[in-house]
Amino acid sequence: PIRLIEFFAGYGSQALALKYLGVPFEHNKTCEWAIKSIQAYKDIHFTDDKTDYSKDMSVEQVKEYLFNKGISQNYNEPMSKDQVFRLNETDARKIYNNIQATHNLVIIQQVKGDDLEISDTDKYEYILTYSFPCQDLSLAGNGKGMSDTSTRSGMLWEVERILKECENKPQILLMENVPQVHSLDNLKDFQKWITSLEEMGYKNYYQDLIATDFGIPQTRNRCFMVSVLGNYKYTFPSSVELKLKLKDMLENNVDEKFFLSDAMIKYISADNEKWTGNNGSALINKEYASTINTNEGSRRCDASNYISDDVGENYD
Repeated sequence: PIRLIEFFAGYGSQALALKYLGVPFEHNKTCEWAIKSIQAYKDIHFTDDKTDYSKDMSVEQVKEYLFNKGISQNYNEPMSKDQVFRLNETDARKIYNNIQATHNLVIIQQVKGDDLEISDTDKYEYILTYSFPCQDLSLAGNGKGMSDTSTRSGMLWEVERILKECENKPQILLMENVPQVHSLDNLKDFQKWITSLEEMGYKNYYQDLIATDFGIPQTRNRCFMVSVLGNYKYTFPSSVELKLKLKDMLENNVDEKFFLSDAMIKYISADNEKWTGNNGSALINKEYASTINTNEGSRRCDASNYISDDVGENYD
C-alpha cells in the first residue's frame, strides 16, 4: 500500500494521477502554503471532511497558528501578522480546518524529517513528490536558478535537508519540473542534487517527456526524475500514438456561469483604445493580441483585435 507525501502539493495532481490509475493509497502528508491551493486540495480530495478542528480554540489562537505556519495569499510571500489577524473568524477557521484535513505541514522551511511520520516501511511504500517551483528555471522566468535557497527554485535544498533528517526515508521520490532544470545554466546544481541523492542511497533516473507522446494533445515538455531507494532499476514508459486533437478535449455543453457577460463582451470588443493600467502612461498595442501584451490579472486589455468579424451578434 502507498502512503503519499506531496511537497509543493498545489491541488494534488499527483494524488489525482494515482486515483485515475485506480491505485489505492493514503494521503500521508502534504506541504502547501498558498490558501487557494490548500482550499482546492481540500475540495478535491477531502470533500466529505466537515470536521471543525478549531472548535476548542479561540479565534486568536487560530490566527496565531496560521501566522506561525506562514500561510500565503499571493504564492510569493507569507502573510504578515497584521494581514492574518485581519481575517474574519469564518475564513480563519476555514483555512485552519483545511490545513488539518489535508495533513498539511504548510511551509517547507519549517518541516522536519520526523514530521513526515515515515514508519513501517516493510509494510508501506512511501512516495514523496517534490515538484518544486520552476519560476527561477523556466524560459519565462528570471533566470536566478536554484543555487541559492533564497530563490523559489532553490527550495529544492529544503527537500535535501528534510530527507537527510529522516531516520526512515521514502522509498520512492518523484520530481517533475521544466527541462531547464538540467540546462547548461543549471546542470551543476542538478548534478549536485543527484550526487546528494546517491549518497543517501537513491538510484536516479530522469528523462524529458512531452505530453503529445503520451496521448495528450498538448506540447508540454517536462523533466521527470524517479529516485528509488536501494538497488532497483526504473525504465520510463514508451510513447503511445496520439489520437486525440484539442477539439476532442473541449466540452460541448459549457455551464453559462463561464460565459462572458454582455457588458464584458461589449467592453472588450469595443473598437477604442484602452489604457494598460501603467498609471495611464501607455496604450495597448493593437498590433498584437492582448493575451500577449498584458500581464496576468493586473492590467486592462483590449480584445477587439482578435474577435472575428464574422461572429455576428450571437457570441454564445
